[in-house]
Amino acid sequence: MGKVACANVLSDLYAMGVVQCDNMLLLLGIAKELSNTQRKVVIPMILEGFRDLAREAGVAINGGQTVVNPWMIIGGVATSVCSANEVIFPNQAVVGDKILLTKPLGTQVAVNLHQWMQLGTPSWAIAKDLISADDVIARYNDATISMTTLNLEAAKLMHKHNAHAATDVTGFGILGHSTNLAEFQKDDVDFSIHTLPILAGFSDLCKQLIALGGRNFKLHDGFSSETSGGLLVCLGEEDARRYVEEMRAGGGKAWIIGELCQAPEHPE
Repeated sequence: MGKVACANVLSDLYAMGVVQCDNMLLLLGIAKELSNTQRKVVIPMILEGFRDLAREAGVAINGGQTVVNPWMIIGGVATSVCSANEVIFPNQAVVGDKILLTKPLGTQVAVNLHQWMQLGTPSWAIAKDLISADDVIARYNDATISMTTLNLEAAKLMHKHNAHAATDVTGFGILGHSTNLAEFQKDDVDFSIHTLPILAGFSDLCKQLIALGGRNFKLHDGFSSETSGGLLVCLGEEDARRYVEEMRAGGGKAWIIGELCQAPEHPE
């Protein structure tokens, strides 16, 4: 939980191409229902995870705030002082650009399935005939690795391969964040997404859940929430190809998922 929170906080800088964070604050809400014994176990583990990933990113945590809360919350604030050439402003995309994504979709599905299975909920009663417990655990582990992976290398490659715009994919889903980014462009463009990279097995599973009257995560509609998702990056066709090659060569993930086209004219 600490690592996921740290990665998610830093992604707001990385989405702007800012690869050096100058200051980070940690915000912690401790669930009031936790006993003193539970707090002594859980809180140090969460803080350790947050600090470990901050250290990996080369960031110092210089303060923060802790409160008692109805439920567990961890987050933070990341800031940097930088020059204009260290920032990739998210409004320079042009017609013909390719759209990249650097992490697979489906983290919400993975986390919910794992929770359903642990608690034996009515939702699990529907899902258990569609996916094995072993596969739930495997996908949960895949999602955890994805959520705790920094978008730092993805941000560095944005500079190297001349990215024109980017955002991170989180709570609004890939379509929500794509729409926001498209509307922010200087040129009148539309985003056309043709591919959704999804964690293994979840594409068919989500369709089957809907057919059986189970939870609709809206994964294929582009509105499934992601936590600490990847960067959605716009850049030229040849730059996009090189970006994907270099990202994968370094052990990361990246897919070309769409392109920018001219927005249709709207009659006045």
